[in-house]
Amino acid sequence: MSKPVLLVVGLVVLLAAAFLLPVADWVTALFAWIDANRTVSWLVFILMYVAATVLLLPGSLLTLGAGFLFGLGYGFVMVSAASVIGASCAFLIGRFLARDWVSEKLGAMPKFAALDRAIEQRGALIVLLTRLSPVFPFNLLNYALGLTGVRFPAYVGASWIGMMPGTVLYVYLGSVASDLASLLAGEVGDSPVGNSLFYVGLAATLVLTIVITRIATKALGEQLDQAETTS
Repeated sequence: MSKPVLLVVGLVVLLAAAFLLPVADWVTALFAWIDANRTVSWLVFILMYVAATVLLLPGSLLTLGAGFLFGLGYGFVMVSAASVIGASCAFLIGRFLARDWVSEKLGAMPKFAALDRAIEQRGALIVLLTRLSPVFPFNLLNYALGLTGVRFPAYVGASWIGMMPGTVLYVYLGSVASDLASLLAGEVGDSPVGNSLFYVGLAATLVLTIVITRIATKALGEQLDQAETTS
């Protein structure tokens, strides 16, 4: 079996497992263990987040859990580090398994070829814009960018910066929850002060995220059009 076929089969299997297996229940149970074992919990959490990223498992629940378990500051640092490590591992898997094969096929795929040229020419800028834009799903994007010509250091740096707004949003949501179950149910604590801080902080973070993602989506489209026109 060729490397590209092996990569595709593996991604399909991982996606199917993410939808069919009770991942949320497993993660919730693991949160309880982490909460009771704080000495090593930070390391276990980071390893779990990296594995989930590589295995294409949903990361939003883990990011919420980081805020709930470790608070906004520590939670943000842990998720930021773990997400970059996981994204880098997925990138390298995609690059070494399928990059050569993809290079031969780009001539028949104008849009992807334009993206590849844009990334090769502008590197970190394009990666940053794709990270900020909601058009591209995080987990699949890690593998897809491995198939492009972007340099690994540029990918890591731009990914780290581009993922920060979303990380802050989800970690903040987790940090203000009274318990994980109420957060997942969309419930807010009973304290009037806590409610006020929650809504003010949530509104500010949402506005920041929306503004950044809209700018990124527009700029990404302009960059791709320019690369396709000048090619």
